[in-house]
Amino acid sequence: MRAAVLHEIGQEKLEVLDDVEAVGFGPGKVKLRIRATGLCHSDVSAMSGVLPQPAPFIPGHEGAGEVVDVGDGVTGLSAGDRVLVCWLPACGECPSCKRGQTQLCLAGFMNAGTPNFKRPGGDVFGFAGTGTFTEEVVVGAGCAVPIPDDVPFEIAALIGCGVTTGLGAAINTAQVEAGSSVAVIGCGGVGISTIQGARVRGAAQIVAVDPVTSRREAALRFGATEAVAPGELADAKQRITGGEGFDYVFEVVGKSATARTAYETTRRGGTLCVVGAGAMDDTFQVNMFELFFDEKRILPSMYGGGDVLRSYERAIALWRAGRIDLESMITHRVRLDGINDALDQMRTGEALRTCIEL
Repeated sequence: MRAAVLHEIGQEKLEVLDDVEAVGFGPGKVKLRIRATGLCHSDVSAMSGVLPQPAPFIPGHEGAGEVVDVGDGVTGLSAGDRVLVCWLPACGECPSCKRGQTQLCLAGFMNAGTPNFKRPGGDVFGFAGTGTFTEEVVVGAGCAVPIPDDVPFEIAALIGCGVTTGLGAAINTAQVEAGSSVAVIGCGGVGISTIQGARVRGAAQIVAVDPVTSRREAALRFGATEAVAPGELADAKQRITGGEGFDYVFEVVGKSATARTAYETTRRGGTLCVVGAGAMDDTFQVNMFELFFDEKRILPSMYGGGDVLRSYERAIALWRAGRIDLESMITHRVRLDGINDALDQMRTGEALRTCIEL
């Protein structure tokens, strides 16, 4: 089958190969035919080495498709079922799951170091234990979550990570209050979803911050009340909050520099929500006096900060009710040379329709 493969960490181009085989099928596993996949910034970060990932590997962890086959012991799934890919399934048994923090379950990471593809030249890994830039993939049964018939594959793919992460940051983690002021730094797919989550929660002002003009324009269409370049954020803070700072600031980039900007843009007693996934050697610093004196809440948000299965259902319900716009996110694209070229090649195949989302 065909798949888009990154041979070495740090390379900028994916190569579409037709000699890739999905492996590992057996008890507790399911084989999926991918019908749509999204490009999340985490995939790019893994390619560049910001996030740890063995190579060669197939990127992609936002996916949706159909069940081809189920292994022994798998219940609740059958061939032909429509599913989305959950890259971080909950085991239900670990301390995090028993506390109700299923988004912190590490069971899914245990499979990330096991190759789930192979070529004649050797093993190939799938990003985050999945790898959806391919026509078929074998994953644990918990990674295949059934979706209703009225949810298109493209929308389900986005719900699999970016939409759930962004909506959850605003709804679950920060719990944005109605009438509040919000700033979102970084307006790719996750940032756009955060904006939509803040709008659903009733924020009065939502300022989108991004250096890319097209992203700022898109943010306004998705619910931001204002969109500014990074150099204009200080002025927006002064105009909108009287210099006090925003009630909620979301950092959706994954850099210590933007996290520090977000901290400084948050009012005393406000909330800084860190959504972006960054590098292990990139350190965010606050001094002990400001930490005590400003009483700002610093809240990381992992995969939307809540039970992902409930979050999927909520996203679908909000989409059905017209409260969030997911169709337009499919066309909210950013060109990435090399990645897009490879995905364009795969899009011509009947088995895979690709939507690119950052």
